[in-house]
Amino acid sequence: MSRAAFLDRDGVINRKAEEGQYITRWEELEILPGAVEATALLNRAGFLVIVVSNQRCVAKQLVKAAEVEALHERMCDLFAEHGADINGVYYCPHEENPPCLCRKPAPGMLLEAARSWDIDLPHSWMIGDSETDIEAGKRVGCRTARLIGSAVTPSREHTNRKAAPPDITAGSLLDAVGQILDLEQLQIRK
Repeated sequence: MSRAAFLDRDGVINRKAEEGQYITRWEELEILPGAVEATALLNRAGFLVIVVSNQRCVAKQLVKAAEVEALHERMCDLFAEHGADINGVYYCPHEENPPCLCRKPAPGMLLEAARSWDIDLPHSWMIGDSETDIEAGKRVGCRTARLIGSAVTPSREHTNRKAAPPDITAGSLLDAVGQILDLEQLQIRK
């Protein structure tokens, strides 16, 4: 079995859009400092890197599913060009209601990835910037890291939950990965 780092997209890999706005085009996707380096470190420590992202903009018909998939493919290509592999991208295209099995905090995307990639969930991490990310990780038995930085603003959908605390908090993805590697005493392959 493999261990994985599940990463939320908006607010973890790229700058989050303003409240009520969505990233719908490549030109709007601003990769956060250290995200590529953090992904490469996870690769070198033996983690699969799997992106799990709620993309309600599809349900709102602001963008087509094929366009989101093309954006994700381009993002993965960009990371790969810099020596950082994103092994898979899973996204939920649904609206908040009615509830589905894949929209975080539901664990559907993580469970689907675990089946597809033979992932050992208790030895994996969910890294996100919201309570719903942390809750999704906890529901499948992952350890969790929550990013709390100046570029992260809480969404209205996250403020009414009484969530379990994350295992670690960090200011950026790179900081979170450093803490995870230290905590797990993992060696980085050259």
